Amino acid sequence: MQIVNKLTCFKAYDVRGKLGTELNENIAYRIGRAYGEYLQAKTVIVGCDVRLSSESLKLALAQGLQDAGVDVIDIGLAGTEEVYFATFYLDVDGGIEVTASHNPIDYNGMKLVREGSKPISGDTGLADIQAMAEHQQFKDVAVKGSYQSRNIIEPYVSHVLSYINLANLTRPLKLVINSGNGAAGHVIDEIESRLKAENIPISIIKIHNQPNGLFPNGIPNPLLPESRQDTVDAVIKHQADMGIAFDGDFDRCFLFDEQGRFIEGYYIVGLLAECFLLKEPGAKIIHDPRLTWNTIEIVKKNGGIPIQSKTGHAFIKERMRFEDAIYGGEMSAHHYFRDFAYCDSGMIPWLLVTELLSVKNQLLSQLVKERIKAFPVSGEINRVLEDPQAAIEKIHQYFMPHMQDIDLTDGLGMNFNNWRFNLRTSNTEPVVRLNVESKGDNQLMEEKTHLILDLLLNNQ
Repeated sequence: MQIVNKLTCFKAYDVRGKLGTELNENIAYRIGRAYGEYLQAKTVIVGCDVRLSSESLKLALAQGLQDAGVDVIDIGLAGTEEVYFATFYLDVDGGIEVTASHNPIDYNGMKLVREGSKPISGDTGLADIQAMAEHQQFKDVAVKGSYQSRNIIEPYVSHVLSYINLANLTRPLKLVINSGNGAAGHVIDEIESRLKAENIPISIIKIHNQPNGLFPNGIPNPLLPESRQDTVDAVIKHQADMGIAFDGDFDRCFLFDEQGRFIEGYYIVGLLAECFLLKEPGAKIIHDPRLTWNTIEIVKKNGGIPIQSKTGHAFIKERMRFEDAIYGGEMSAHHYFRDFAYCDSGMIPWLLVTELLSVKNQLLSQLVKERIKAFPVSGEINRVLEDPQAAIEKIHQYFMPHMQDIDLTDGLGMNFNNWRFNLRTSNTEPVVRLNVESKGDNQLMEEKTHLILDLLLNNQ
């Protein structure tokens, strides 16, 4: 009987593991074999981020795919969304990006999609691919697949620029863009070149634009306050109109106003929802359950239909397809677009906000000022707990007599007259994640945040 080695790099939505032990070239090859055989794919896109291990893992993955009879198109150094784009643009059977996004430097991983860039997650094939990779009982293939390299940067950039009307970009703007030494630099270069060719009065100040797998300026993850300072400093130094920063595979986009202040992703969801409803009145907008009031109010005010979905890219994409929603947004800076095969993009959001700055002739701080005042938020707060579920149940019981309604879409959501909170567990670690918002009362929001955190602490 064959001994099966459990592969611990398979997670709920993707592949992610420590190099050498959890993920290596042998495992990458097996994943390629299993993916190709499971999907019975004819042609698959592969790409990779800038990590030093990514190229060799990608080539091992490609070898596994070829040995499964799959033709491989390698698009080279690419962000995750470039693999998504190439998959639907070239109308192939699937795509795999080798990336660990914002994980530590000794990690790597993969994001997998099937035809039409539909996600492959635990219950939509990932568990089956894992089992096949573990057992290694692969079928013999008569004809090995081919391998070719292909550059898709020009059609990809044309596509992301199609979300805005370049004729609207009449206002001189100065943008700081921080690629974090990740995979975004070549895309920013191409966008800059296109804008110059059209004589558009936008100047781009690029920082950490060169790809560097050593990440000399730290792993790019602007969700962490300590990763934002270089962008803040550059905005202030250059007196820029907006700062833009990406994570390693640039599927998330983070924005800073003209004073260098970080804008919570929650308020950007509202801005983008408004952008799309101006283009398509009556459209459906998907949002996650962590913070909701601002998005719901903006969508309804602009004649749209707000629809709540469980947090996570697989859930958001599935709900968007079902509803034919034009846009979906998560407060974690993931933004999803119907015309981008319902996938998330980090490039489209900042382009849309740039267009909005020009059309409305306002500062970014002005665009979000009233929304921040109307619905102040705590920002997502993480706490490590011994028993997260017991702690959440304690919070549930404490607030139950006072609540107006409860929402169990994702974790525990409780609404009150003029404030609400969402408390949920992490899928991967003993952590709870807390978000609190209020209706125009920053002090109340802070008081309730401290109260919940104290209750959680006392549960230890």
